[in-house]
Amino acid sequence: MLAVLGFLTLGTFMVLVMRKYATAFVAIIAAPVLFAIIAGRGGDLGDMAMAGIETVAPTAVLLLFAVLYFGVMMDAKLFDPISNGIIRLSKGDPVRICVGTAVLSLLVALDGDGTTSYMIICSAFLPIYRRIGMNPLVIAAIATMSLGAISGSTPWGGAATRAISVLHLDAAEYFVPIIPSLALTSVLIVGIAYLLGRGQRKRIDPDVVAEFAAEIANSDTDRSAARSWKLWFNAGLTALLLVLLVTGVAPLVTLFMGGFVIALLVNHPKLADQGEVVKRHASSAVPVVMLVLGAGIFTGILSETGMVDAMAESALAIVPDGLGQLIPLFTALVGLPLSFFMSNDAYFFGVVPVLAESAAQHGVEAYEIARAAVAGQMLHSIGPASAPLWVLLGLLKKDLGEFQRFALIRVTVASLGMVGFMVLTGAISVGF
Repeated sequence: MLAVLGFLTLGTFMVLVMRKYATAFVAIIAAPVLFAIIAGRGGDLGDMAMAGIETVAPTAVLLLFAVLYFGVMMDAKLFDPISNGIIRLSKGDPVRICVGTAVLSLLVALDGDGTTSYMIICSAFLPIYRRIGMNPLVIAAIATMSLGAISGSTPWGGAATRAISVLHLDAAEYFVPIIPSLALTSVLIVGIAYLLGRGQRKRIDPDVVAEFAAEIANSDTDRSAARSWKLWFNAGLTALLLVLLVTGVAPLVTLFMGGFVIALLVNHPKLADQGEVVKRHASSAVPVVMLVLGAGIFTGILSETGMVDAMAESALAIVPDGLGQLIPLFTALVGLPLSFFMSNDAYFFGVVPVLAESAAQHGVEAYEIARAAVAGQMLHSIGPASAPLWVLLGLLKKDLGEFQRFALIRVTVASLGMVGFMVLTGAISVGF
């Protein structure tokens, strides 16, 4: 019964969001609350919601100040020289820009932190997309695929770290066999970016692109901007902040709070201007924080009611005893929808151990289950439980339903491709 209610919760949320019957914030709270009441757990809703909120509260604060910080940097036109340089190299061609987006996304995803990766990608490419007239959802689709594939699979990324720790695995033994499939998946992502670029090329007036590229090539914007000491200060502050983020010198929340205060004082020394800046960017920051808190309630209720465990057990029951050697492939395939809806904590700490135990009964090593489990990270990166996604949507000023309608099929294709590459390269086996 709990499994049925869990799947109904997920399905209801999807329908409400993708059909635009409700906003993401309303749907992400209303759906689990409704089915928790049906399950007879209405009296525990407060405790379950708080359990979920506690897990995402630090992320919500981080995202608040991260959005405010990069809002100040956007206002200061910090990334205009980078944008202009990329346009010169691409000559304004949408195909080259999309491929460039994919290459940069795959590289920065090695950092392992989704929030940082999205901010770097949007900072470099969003001004270009807007100025040429390309759909910014292309950035989101490419960035989420890249992050899900690379950061989701590397041992220092959050997803694989959870799998390795909960199953007590050796990181190198887990990772080395998955490298070939990651390389092939990266090529596939670049190919999808190329096709997205072809689509954008068709919808953009070539005369506009040529005129804009010529304007940039002949302008002296970069030289005049370079003379501004604030540009150099902002660049140095941002570079320092990113280095500190990667090296883990201090908690991300502390770094972004401090960075925002410094950026605000330097770029807007007047008290009245500071208030206006906060008000202006609050329209982007507040919805992000609300949705992250809503996602915490969503995952908290699903986990605390036992729906997550029940869904995993019911999914395992589908596998006949005689096909136990297919559990790694089954794990990869069933992990696609489960990863989409669930938080990584709930999935890797709640579902994956159950799958690994079942696989062990059929002689399948836990390493294969761990590799199969990360195959769904691209779909997780576009799902409601992915906290960095809300930062990305906030930067792009797009809503969840619009993005998922644009990206779902493409990301699903990439995810299935990754599963196929894992089987092809032997990262997971299907032998008997």
